[in-house]
Amino acid sequence: MISTSTITDRDEALRYLYGRIDYERTLTIPYHQQRLKLDRMRRLLDRLDNPHLDRPVVHIAGTKGKGSTAAIIAAILSAAGYTTGSFTSPHLQRLEERFAIDAMPCGEDDFVALVNRLRPEVEAIDRRTDGDGPTYFEITTAMAMLHFAQQGVDIALMEVGLGGRLDATNVCQPVLSVITSISFDHEKQLGPTLASIAREKAGIIKPGVPVVSGVREDEPRAEIARVCREHGSRLIQRGVDFDSRYLAPKEVESSAATGRVTFSLIGRDDAEYDLGLLGRHQGANAAVALATIQQLRTQEWRIPDEAIRQGLATVRCPARVEVLTRRPTVIVDAAHNVASVEALWNVLAESFSASRRGLLFASTQDKNLAGMLKVLLPHFDRVIFTQYTNNPRAVPADELAALTERLQVEFPRCATWSVCDDVATACDDLCGWAGPDDLICATGSFFTAAEVRAHLTASY
Repeated sequence: MISTSTITDRDEALRYLYGRIDYERTLTIPYHQQRLKLDRMRRLLDRLDNPHLDRPVVHIAGTKGKGSTAAIIAAILSAAGYTTGSFTSPHLQRLEERFAIDAMPCGEDDFVALVNRLRPEVEAIDRRTDGDGPTYFEITTAMAMLHFAQQGVDIALMEVGLGGRLDATNVCQPVLSVITSISFDHEKQLGPTLASIAREKAGIIKPGVPVVSGVREDEPRAEIARVCREHGSRLIQRGVDFDSRYLAPKEVESSAATGRVTFSLIGRDDAEYDLGLLGRHQGANAAVALATIQQLRTQEWRIPDEAIRQGLATVRCPARVEVLTRRPTVIVDAAHNVASVEALWNVLAESFSASRRGLLFASTQDKNLAGMLKVLLPHFDRVIFTQYTNNPRAVPADELAALTERLQVEFPRCATWSVCDDVATACDDLCGWAGPDDLICATGSFFTAAEVRAHLTASY
């Protein structure tokens, strides 16, 4: 039976959405044709009059850097005067962050109206498919596409959730496809090699649609090039057609600190910009974003140099080497795989001096926990293992401690480590331990970052 009552407030809308199958909150994530069906997504969008075909789209995939690259592109396009929609996942504090327009999350009234618009269509599909209807991610993806169409955005940036080939966003028909990077993550779903992972990410490539790639490693790079040849898609590659150099600030004094990135476009003079995101990895993301902007320019989008300069300098991306407080310095970062924690440590080493360093670490099942800990633990004087409470996929803190016991023979052990049941208590413990010249870093997952940000914002 299709519901006839109207959802009246945000809490009720959230309860409805969280009542759907949500693979972000399940202990195992299926990634196969039988469960992740693009036909189901297309059926839902068809019932909504196909809002995903109503606006130009830039489709963004990659192991890491998707959110930052999308934020940079959006900042530049907004500075150029284009109303820009951004669909990203997961969110940090509020679900409405996932569908933002010009960096402003969807408003509460619009959010409730979108859920009311989709609910009868979802339930109609449920009835026809014996309950095998749209998932939480599929519904929120459709909400974003409908919201952008209703608000008349000039262009939408759609970030892939997982993989690419079977992702709900892959029903879009982009004007440009972007693959930011390839590294090891979600191997159970995407395969055990960089080539297999690249193959799934390259599933977003559409016939004749240009592709911007920031991938540098030979194995995944060859796979992306092969798919581009098969589809007749022009490939614009970092290290071949464009590149970048990054100059890190020697010492970060505030959350508004910037680095410098030099963008090289083959056949043109280099250009140097201030970048409002910290780290060499962000310099690489900026290069991919700038190459994307250059390709949009060839499609007659009017994006002046000043808009590029303004967007790069002012872009902010929460939970990406985000400085929450000073004296002591507290940094939160959503790093959740080996490559991203390596990038995080490089930033801390380059741009943040400290008398002592404390680490708050909580992570997610099915991640390379040993690999991440081997990168981080030798550099911290005190570590607290904890677990977030906002998702059942958290690794118990005791398991992280036990893993550290087994690993300690392989690397220089940090001075002290302990276990704490919850993120808030761990934050308070480390902040009480730290002196004004010390540094605390909280990392391991988007969910960790979300709980740390919420607690410190409310408490300090």
